[in-house]
Amino acid sequence: MTLDVPPPPSLSLPINVPLKTLTGPGPSNVSERVLQAQSLPTLGHLHPEFTKIMDDIKDGVQYIFQTKNPMTLALSATGHAAMECVMTNMLEPGKKVLIANNGIWGVRSADMARRQGATVVDITTPTGTCFTLEQIAAGIKEHKPDLLFVTHGESSTGVLQPLEGLGPLCHANNCLFAVDTVASLGGTPVYADQLEIDIIYTGSQKVLGVPPGSAPISFSHRATEAFKARKNPPCSFYLDLGWLGEYWNCWPGKGRVYHHTAPVNTLYGLREGLAIVAEEGLENCWRRHKLCADHLQTGLRDMGLEMFVPDPKARLPTVNTIKVPQGIDFAAVSGHCMKNHLVEISGGLGPTAGKVWRIGVMGNNANIKTVSKVLDALKEALEAQGK
Repeated sequence: MTLDVPPPPSLSLPINVPLKTLTGPGPSNVSERVLQAQSLPTLGHLHPEFTKIMDDIKDGVQYIFQTKNPMTLALSATGHAAMECVMTNMLEPGKKVLIANNGIWGVRSADMARRQGATVVDITTPTGTCFTLEQIAAGIKEHKPDLLFVTHGESSTGVLQPLEGLGPLCHANNCLFAVDTVASLGGTPVYADQLEIDIIYTGSQKVLGVPPGSAPISFSHRATEAFKARKNPPCSFYLDLGWLGEYWNCWPGKGRVYHHTAPVNTLYGLREGLAIVAEEGLENCWRRHKLCADHLQTGLRDMGLEMFVPDPKARLPTVNTIKVPQGIDFAAVSGHCMKNHLVEISGGLGPTAGKVWRIGVMGNNANIKTVSKVLDALKEALEAQGK
Protein backbone atom coordinates (compact mmCIF):
# COMPACT_ATOMS: atom_id res chain seq x y z
CA MET A 1 0.00 0.00 0.00
CA THR A 2 1.02 3.61 -0.57
CA LEU A 3 0.42 6.70 1.52
CA ASP A 4 -2.75 8.57 0.59
CA VAL A 5 -2.07 11.54 2.89
CA PRO A 6 1.16 13.49 2.30
CA PRO A 7 3.06 15.37 5.03
CA PRO A 8 1.06 18.53 5.76
CA PRO A 9 2.79 21.67 4.45
CA SER A 10 1.67 23.59 7.56
CA LEU A 11 3.99 21.50 9.74
CA SER A 12 7.03 22.59 7.71
CA LEU A 13 6.56 26.11 9.07
CA PRO A 14 7.80 27.26 12.51
CA ILE A 15 5.22 27.28 15.28
CA ASN A 16 3.87 30.78 15.97
CA VAL A 17 3.18 31.59 19.62
CA PRO A 18 3.09 35.33 20.41
CA LEU A 19 3.33 36.59 23.98
CA LYS A 20 -0.07 37.98 24.93
CA THR A 21 -1.44 39.45 28.15
CA LEU A 22 -4.07 36.85 29.04
CA THR A 23 -6.51 38.91 31.06
CA GLY A 24 -9.67 37.19 29.95
CA PRO A 25 -11.48 34.62 32.14
CA GLY A 26 -8.61 32.14 31.73
CA PRO A 27 -6.11 30.76 31.07
CA SER A 28 -3.80 33.27 32.72
CA ASN A 29 -0.16 33.88 31.89
CA VAL A 30 2.25 31.20 33.07
CA SER A 31 5.39 32.02 35.04
CA GLU A 32 8.84 31.17 33.74
CA ARG A 33 9.34 28.89 36.73
CA VAL A 34 6.33 26.74 35.77
CA LEU A 35 7.39 26.63 32.11
CA GLN A 36 10.89 25.56 33.10
CA ALA A 37 9.48 22.82 35.31
CA GLN A 38 7.45 21.48 32.41
CA SER A 39 10.57 21.31 30.26
CA LEU A 40 12.33 18.92 32.66
CA PRO A 41 13.06 15.35 31.51
CA THR A 42 10.03 13.11 31.26
CA LEU A 43 9.83 10.31 33.83
CA GLY A 44 7.78 7.14 33.86
CA HIS A 45 4.32 7.54 35.36
CA LEU A 46 5.12 5.04 38.15
CA HIS A 47 8.78 5.92 38.71
CA PRO A 48 9.46 6.71 42.38
CA GLU A 49 10.67 10.22 41.54
CA PHE A 50 7.36 10.92 39.81
CA THR A 51 5.16 9.36 42.48
CA LYS A 52 6.97 11.64 44.95
CA ILE A 53 5.86 14.57 42.78
CA MET A 54 2.31 13.19 42.88
CA ASP A 55 2.51 13.13 46.67
CA ASP A 56 3.78 16.74 46.65
CA ILE A 57 0.77 17.69 44.52
CA LYS A 58 -1.60 16.01 46.97
CA ASP A 59 -0.07 18.03 49.82
CA GLY A 60 -0.35 21.23 47.80
CA VAL A 61 -3.95 20.57 46.81
CA GLN A 62 -4.89 19.91 50.43
CA TYR A 63 -3.32 23.28 51.28
CA ILE A 64 -5.10 25.33 48.61
CA PHE A 65 -8.46 23.72 49.42
CA GLN A 66 -7.75 23.85 53.18
CA THR A 67 -8.71 20.21 53.65
CA LYS A 68 -7.25 17.11 55.26
CA ASN A 69 -9.20 14.74 53.00
CA PRO A 70 -7.09 11.65 52.15
CA MET A 71 -9.01 11.39 48.85
CA THR A 72 -7.27 14.38 47.27
CA LEU A 73 -5.67 14.26 43.82
CA ALA A 74 -5.38 15.96 40.44
CA LEU A 75 -7.19 14.74 37.35
CA SER A 76 -5.27 14.41 34.10
CA ALA A 77 -7.78 16.67 32.40
CA THR A 78 -9.31 20.15 32.55
CA GLY A 79 -11.91 21.60 34.91
CA HIS A 80 -14.80 20.28 32.82
CA ALA A 81 -13.58 16.76 33.58
CA ALA A 82 -13.58 17.58 37.29
CA MET A 83 -17.21 18.67 37.03
CA GLU A 84 -17.99 15.42 35.25
CA CYS A 85 -15.99 13.48 37.86
CA VAL A 86 -18.35 14.80 40.53
CA MET A 87 -21.42 13.74 38.59
CA THR A 88 -20.19 10.34 37.43
CA ASN A 89 -19.05 9.27 40.92
CA MET A 90 -21.78 10.81 43.08
CA LEU A 91 -24.82 10.21 40.87
CA GLU A 92 -26.59 7.28 39.25
CA PRO A 93 -30.23 6.41 38.44
CA GLY A 94 -32.34 6.93 41.54
CA LYS A 95 -30.21 9.82 42.86
CA LYS A 96 -31.30 13.47 42.77
CA VAL A 97 -29.11 16.55 42.42
CA LEU A 98 -30.10 20.15 43.11
CA ILE A 99 -28.20 22.66 40.94
CA ALA A 100 -27.85 26.24 42.15
CA ASN A 101 -28.01 27.60 38.61
CA ASN A 102 -26.99 31.23 38.08
CA GLY A 103 -24.90 30.97 34.93
CA ILE A 104 -23.30 28.75 32.30
CA TRP A 105 -21.78 26.35 34.82
CA GLY A 106 -25.15 25.61 36.34
CA VAL A 107 -26.41 24.75 32.86
CA ARG A 108 -23.46 22.51 32.02
CA SER A 109 -23.40 20.72 35.38
CA ALA A 110 -27.09 19.91 34.96
CA ASP A 111 -26.38 18.51 31.49
CA MET A 112 -23.62 16.29 32.89
CA ALA A 113 -25.84 15.11 35.75
CA ARG A 114 -28.67 14.11 33.40
CA ARG A 115 -26.24 11.94 31.44
CA GLN A 116 -25.72 9.88 34.61
CA GLY A 117 -29.42 9.05 34.71
CA ALA A 118 -29.97 11.15 37.84
CA THR A 119 -32.98 13.32 38.54
CA VAL A 120 -31.93 16.94 38.05
CA VAL A 121 -33.71 19.92 39.60
CA ASP A 122 -32.51 23.49 39.89
CA ILE A 123 -33.09 26.81 41.54
CA THR A 124 -32.31 30.06 39.80
CA THR A 125 -31.63 33.68 40.70
CA PRO A 126 -31.55 36.78 38.47
CA THR A 127 -28.38 36.99 36.37
CA GLY A 128 -25.71 38.96 38.21
CA THR A 129 -26.90 38.02 41.69
CA CYS A 130 -26.03 35.25 44.15
CA PHE A 131 -28.28 32.93 46.12
CA THR A 132 -29.22 33.57 49.73
CA LEU A 133 -28.92 30.80 52.29
CA GLU A 134 -32.71 30.93 52.63
CA GLN A 135 -33.24 30.35 48.90
CA ILE A 136 -31.01 27.29 48.91
CA ALA A 137 -32.59 26.00 52.14
CA ALA A 138 -36.02 26.27 50.52
CA GLY A 139 -34.77 24.34 47.48
CA ILE A 140 -33.36 21.57 49.64
CA LYS A 141 -36.58 21.39 51.69
CA GLU A 142 -38.71 21.17 48.54
CA HIS A 143 -36.63 18.76 46.46
CA LYS A 144 -34.81 16.64 49.10
CA PRO A 145 -31.71 16.06 46.92
CA ASP A 146 -28.84 13.66 47.48
CA LEU A 147 -26.37 16.26 46.23
CA LEU A 148 -26.27 20.08 46.11
CA PHE A 149 -24.02 21.56 43.41
CA VAL A 150 -22.89 25.19 43.73
CA THR A 151 -20.53 27.27 41.59
CA HIS A 152 -18.43 29.45 43.92
CA GLY A 153 -17.16 31.76 41.19
CA GLU A 154 -19.53 31.96 38.19
CA SER A 155 -17.17 33.18 35.49
CA SER A 156 -19.92 33.80 32.95
CA THR A 157 -21.53 36.47 35.15
CA GLY A 158 -18.75 37.50 37.54
CA VAL A 159 -20.71 36.46 40.63
CA LEU A 160 -19.16 35.18 43.85
CA GLN A 161 -21.50 32.84 45.74
CA PRO A 162 -21.25 32.83 49.57
CA LEU A 163 -20.73 29.31 50.92
CA GLU A 164 -21.15 29.89 54.65
CA GLY A 165 -23.84 27.69 56.20
CA LEU A 166 -24.41 25.51 53.14
CA GLY A 167 -22.40 22.52 54.37
CA PRO A 168 -24.21 22.16 57.70
CA LEU A 169 -27.52 22.79 55.91
CA CYS A 170 -26.84 19.95 53.48
CA HIS A 171 -25.70 17.52 56.14
CA ALA A 172 -28.72 18.24 58.33
CA ASN A 173 -30.79 17.12 55.33
CA ASN A 174 -28.75 14.02 54.39
CA CYS A 175 -27.34 15.75 51.32
CA LEU A 176 -23.78 16.01 50.00
CA PHE A 177 -22.31 19.40 49.11
CA ALA A 178 -20.22 19.90 45.94
CA VAL A 179 -18.52 23.15 44.96
CA ASP A 180 -16.92 24.32 41.70
CA THR A 181 -14.02 26.69 42.48
CA VAL A 182 -12.39 26.76 39.03
CA ALA A 183 -12.61 30.55 38.71
CA SER A 184 -12.34 31.45 42.38
CA LEU A 185 -9.76 29.28 44.13
CA GLY A 186 -6.73 31.24 45.28
CA GLY A 187 -8.35 34.57 44.48
CA THR A 188 -10.81 34.62 47.37
CA PRO A 189 -11.02 32.67 50.65
CA VAL A 190 -12.15 29.03 50.61
CA TYR A 191 -11.99 26.71 53.63
CA ALA A 192 -13.25 23.31 52.47
CA ASP A 193 -13.21 21.46 55.79
CA GLN A 194 -14.51 24.35 57.89
CA LEU A 195 -17.32 24.91 55.37
CA GLU A 196 -18.11 21.16 55.38
CA ILE A 197 -17.67 20.85 51.62
CA ASP A 198 -17.84 17.23 50.45
CA ILE A 199 -16.47 17.56 46.92
CA ILE A 200 -14.41 20.51 45.74
CA TYR A 201 -12.45 21.01 42.54
CA THR A 202 -10.63 23.64 40.53
CA GLY A 203 -8.61 24.04 37.34
CA SER A 204 -4.90 24.61 36.88
CA GLN A 205 -5.12 27.53 34.44
CA LYS A 206 -6.60 30.34 36.54
CA VAL A 207 -5.05 31.61 39.79
CA LEU A 208 -2.55 28.74 39.92
CA GLY A 209 -1.00 30.10 36.73
CA VAL A 210 -0.38 26.65 35.23
CA PRO A 211 -1.24 25.67 31.64
CA PRO A 212 -4.64 24.03 31.19
CA GLY A 213 -4.72 20.26 31.51
CA SER A 214 -4.94 19.29 35.19
CA ALA A 215 -7.74 19.64 37.72
CA PRO A 216 -7.25 19.34 41.50
CA ILE A 217 -10.17 17.65 43.26
CA SER A 218 -10.93 16.42 46.76
CA PHE A 219 -13.61 14.18 48.30
CA SER A 220 -14.62 14.11 51.97
CA HIS A 221 -15.14 10.97 54.02
CA ARG A 222 -18.91 11.37 53.51
CA ALA A 223 -18.41 11.54 49.75
CA THR A 224 -16.13 8.49 49.61
CA GLU A 225 -18.60 6.51 51.72
CA ALA A 226 -21.37 7.52 49.32
CA PHE A 227 -19.18 6.37 46.44
CA LYS A 228 -18.62 2.97 48.09
CA ALA A 229 -22.37 2.59 48.59
CA ARG A 230 -23.15 2.96 44.86
CA LYS A 231 -25.39 0.32 43.29
CA ASN A 232 -23.52 0.42 39.99
CA PRO A 233 -19.96 1.28 38.92
CA PRO A 234 -19.49 4.78 37.49
CA CYS A 235 -20.22 5.13 33.79
CA SER A 236 -16.72 6.49 33.15
CA PHE A 237 -13.69 4.27 33.66
CA TYR A 238 -11.29 7.21 33.24
CA LEU A 239 -13.00 9.25 35.99
CA ASP A 240 -13.82 6.31 38.31
CA LEU A 241 -12.90 7.41 41.85
CA GLY A 242 -12.01 3.85 42.81
CA TRP A 243 -9.31 3.64 40.16
CA LEU A 244 -8.18 7.25 40.54
CA GLY A 245 -7.85 6.84 44.29
CA GLU A 246 -5.64 3.79 43.80
CA TYR A 247 -3.37 5.51 41.29
CA TRP A 248 -2.95 8.48 43.66
CA ASN A 249 -2.55 6.15 46.67
CA CYS A 250 -5.57 7.63 48.45
CA TRP A 251 -7.34 4.44 49.56
CA PRO A 252 -5.98 3.28 52.95
CA GLY A 253 -4.15 -0.02 52.75
CA LYS A 254 -4.57 -0.54 49.00
CA GLY A 255 -1.30 0.88 47.69
CA ARG A 256 -0.65 2.52 44.35
CA VAL A 257 -2.02 0.80 41.23
CA TYR A 258 -1.67 1.81 37.57
CA HIS A 259 -4.81 3.40 36.13
CA HIS A 260 -3.64 5.63 33.27
CA THR A 261 -0.45 7.25 32.04
CA ALA A 262 -0.44 10.63 33.73
CA PRO A 263 0.69 13.68 31.72
CA VAL A 264 4.00 13.71 33.54
CA ASN A 265 5.37 17.08 32.45
CA THR A 266 1.98 18.71 32.92
CA LEU A 267 2.01 17.61 36.55
CA TYR A 268 5.53 19.01 37.00
CA GLY A 269 3.98 22.38 36.16
CA LEU A 270 1.08 21.87 38.58
CA ARG A 271 3.50 20.97 41.35
CA GLU A 272 5.43 24.22 40.80
CA GLY A 273 2.26 26.31 40.58
CA LEU A 274 1.15 24.92 43.93
CA ALA A 275 4.61 25.57 45.37
CA ILE A 276 4.46 29.21 44.27
CA VAL A 277 1.12 29.71 46.04
CA ALA A 278 2.43 27.95 49.16
CA GLU A 279 5.51 30.19 49.22
CA GLU A 280 3.41 33.34 48.92
CA GLY A 281 0.85 32.05 51.42
CA LEU A 282 -2.86 31.74 50.72
CA GLU A 283 -3.85 34.76 52.78
CA ASN A 284 -1.32 36.94 50.95
CA CYS A 285 -2.57 35.56 47.63
CA TRP A 286 -6.16 36.41 48.53
CA ARG A 287 -5.15 39.95 49.56
CA ARG A 288 -3.20 40.51 46.34
CA HIS A 289 -6.16 39.51 44.19
CA LYS A 290 -8.56 41.75 46.11
CA LEU A 291 -6.17 44.71 45.87
CA CYS A 292 -5.80 44.29 42.11
CA ALA A 293 -9.54 43.76 41.55
CA ASP A 294 -10.23 46.94 43.53
CA HIS A 295 -7.65 48.80 41.41
CA LEU A 296 -9.34 47.57 38.23
CA GLN A 297 -12.83 48.48 39.38
CA THR A 298 -11.71 51.96 40.45
CA GLY A 299 -10.16 52.52 37.02
CA LEU A 300 -13.31 51.32 35.29
CA ARG A 301 -15.46 53.63 37.39
CA ASP A 302 -13.18 56.55 36.52
CA MET A 303 -13.89 55.77 32.84
CA GLY A 304 -17.61 55.97 33.49
CA LEU A 305 -18.13 52.22 33.10
CA GLU A 306 -20.53 50.19 35.25
CA MET A 307 -19.96 46.78 36.79
CA PHE A 308 -22.46 44.09 35.77
CA VAL A 309 -22.78 42.73 39.34
CA PRO A 310 -24.43 45.53 41.34
CA ASP A 311 -23.49 44.31 44.82
CA PRO A 312 -19.73 44.77 45.44
CA LYS A 313 -19.78 41.88 47.95
CA ALA A 314 -21.11 39.56 45.24
CA ARG A 315 -18.38 40.39 42.72
CA LEU A 316 -15.87 37.71 41.81
CA PRO A 317 -12.42 39.37 42.08
CA THR A 318 -10.80 37.05 39.55
CA VAL A 319 -13.29 37.52 36.68
CA ASN A 320 -14.74 41.02 36.51
CA THR A 321 -17.80 41.67 34.36
CA ILE A 322 -18.36 45.17 32.93
CA LYS A 323 -21.54 46.35 31.23
CA VAL A 324 -21.07 47.26 27.57
CA PRO A 325 -22.38 50.84 27.17
CA GLN A 326 -25.19 51.44 24.71
CA GLY A 327 -23.91 52.15 21.22
CA ILE A 328 -20.53 50.49 21.77
CA ASP A 329 -19.41 47.50 19.68
CA PHE A 330 -18.07 45.17 22.36
CA ALA A 331 -16.23 42.97 19.87
CA ALA A 332 -14.51 45.97 18.25
CA VAL A 333 -13.24 47.12 21.65
CA SER A 334 -11.87 43.66 22.47
CA GLY A 335 -10.36 43.42 18.99
CA HIS A 336 -8.66 46.82 19.34
CA CYS A 337 -7.04 45.75 22.62
CA MET A 338 -5.73 42.54 21.11
CA LYS A 339 -4.62 44.01 17.78
CA ASN A 340 -2.82 47.03 19.21
CA HIS A 341 -1.63 45.80 22.61
CA LEU A 342 -1.94 41.97 22.59
CA VAL A 343 -4.21 42.42 25.63
CA GLU A 344 -7.10 39.99 26.01
CA ILE A 345 -10.48 41.35 27.12
CA SER A 346 -13.22 38.80 26.55
CA GLY A 347 -16.90 39.13 25.78
CA GLY A 348 -19.68 37.55 27.78
CA LEU A 349 -20.64 33.86 27.92
CA GLY A 350 -24.02 32.19 28.23
CA PRO A 351 -26.47 34.65 29.84
CA THR A 352 -24.04 37.58 29.45
CA ALA A 353 -23.09 37.04 25.80
CA GLY A 354 -23.04 40.40 24.02
CA LYS A 355 -23.79 42.28 27.25
CA VAL A 356 -20.47 42.45 29.09
CA TRP A 357 -16.71 42.42 28.87
CA ARG A 358 -14.89 40.01 31.16
CA ILE A 359 -11.49 40.97 32.56
CA GLY A 360 -9.49 38.38 34.44
CA VAL A 361 -7.35 39.36 37.41
CA MET A 362 -5.72 36.11 38.42
CA GLY A 363 -2.42 34.44 39.12
CA ASN A 364 0.61 36.19 37.64
CA ASN A 365 -1.66 38.85 36.16
CA ALA A 366 -2.93 39.93 39.58
CA ASN A 367 -0.45 42.78 39.81
CA ILE A 368 -0.95 46.54 39.56
CA LYS A 369 1.27 46.94 36.49
CA THR A 370 -0.71 44.43 34.42
CA VAL A 371 -4.08 45.77 35.58
CA SER A 372 -3.00 49.30 34.67
CA LYS A 373 -1.93 48.08 31.23
CA VAL A 374 -5.38 46.60 30.67
CA LEU A 375 -7.07 49.82 31.79
CA ASP A 376 -4.94 51.86 29.41
CA ALA A 377 -5.71 49.56 26.49
CA LEU A 378 -9.44 49.60 27.25
CA LYS A 379 -9.50 53.42 27.54
CA GLU A 380 -7.80 53.76 24.16
CA ALA A 381 -10.20 51.28 22.57
CA LEU A 382 -13.22 53.16 23.90
CA GLU A 383 -11.82 56.45 22.65
CA ALA A 384 -11.45 54.86 19.21
CA GLN A 385 -15.19 54.12 19.39
CA GLY A 386 -15.90 57.74 20.22
CA LYS A 387 -16.74 56.97 23.84
